[in-house]
Amino acid sequence: MSDKTEEKSVMKEKMVLKNNHILTVLFITLAIPLSMSMWIINLLYSKLILNTQGLDEPIVISPARWLASCLIPIPIAVSGYRKKSLNMSGALLGLVVAFVLILANYCFLADLLIFFLSSSKVTHFRPHIKRKFEEDFKEGGQRNWIQVLCNGGMATQLGLLYLLDVGASERPIDFVNDYRASWLSIGVLGAFACCNGDTWASELGTVLSISDPVLITTWKKVPKGTNGGVTLIGTIISTVGGLVIGLSHYLTMLYFTDRDLLMYAPPQWPIILYGGLAGFLGSLIDSILGATLQYSGIDNDGKIVSHSSLTVKHISGRNILDNHSVNLLSTIIIGLLMPTIVKNL
Repeated sequence: MSDKTEEKSVMKEKMVLKNNHILTVLFITLAIPLSMSMWIINLLYSKLILNTQGLDEPIVISPARWLASCLIPIPIAVSGYRKKSLNMSGALLGLVVAFVLILANYCFLADLLIFFLSSSKVTHFRPHIKRKFEEDFKEGGQRNWIQVLCNGGMATQLGLLYLLDVGASERPIDFVNDYRASWLSIGVLGAFACCNGDTWASELGTVLSISDPVLITTWKKVPKGTNGGVTLIGTIISTVGGLVIGLSHYLTMLYFTDRDLLMYAPPQWPIILYGGLAGFLGSLIDSILGATLQYSGIDNDGKIVSHSSLTVKHISGRNILDNHSVNLLSTIIIGLLMPTIVKNL
């Protein structure tokens, strides 16, 4: 009986993989005519409408960028779905997020890729330990559309503004001569560095720290998994997570940006440090919001829960925001704060 059950399970898994493969091939096949159609529409719109408004240089996005925007998100979403980093709704919204960011700036694509790949990897790190103190633990994270929106929504909005205001291009950070492009680029960088730093701190800091964290508002020790709990190693990890995003943004800019623009622009290496700062500040803001506006309690099984009841002992915070809301607010704050900080440095 057990052999038949195992055989059915294997056959079911093979069928799922086969269906995923068919869907991937289908999406890739559709990506080419879709991207060409978008390029033609963009070309016609620029020639027929924008020229009538007296614009000398209509904005036309190259076919290669249209193709990249339609093609690259597919393997990212499919891989995330297969590895249970995304559920179906999360994968579908991820396609939209990746499309907008790739179309706007390849540096934004690098930020997105490093965040998605690294955060998915750390989410799988020592899951048996996290399961002990997380009530809502999910294998691999399995982000749904709400989590994708809360983590990538601010960056996508800034990327869309970049596309509409600046165009599809890669430009160096230069607040003196190219203020709007620089402001929006640092905003996207900050949003992703915030997400990556916070995710690294949450997923790695809780399992690598030997001692219990302290609540950021009172500095009293609290159980692992408490919202707003911080440790030294978690803080360091959040900064490193931001530095990784900054490094990916910097290297991508060097590769894709026009050499003449880089020649007359200020040194770009501080972008790496800006990412580290965003990761640190993002994790700090997330912890403050979690400690004050997010409920944390411990149940009879010793697991951290986000709801109150007679069997739950209150630790910190109020039941105002959930984890998704905290992530969204953190990215919005950092996405708006980092350009202001960088332009004044």
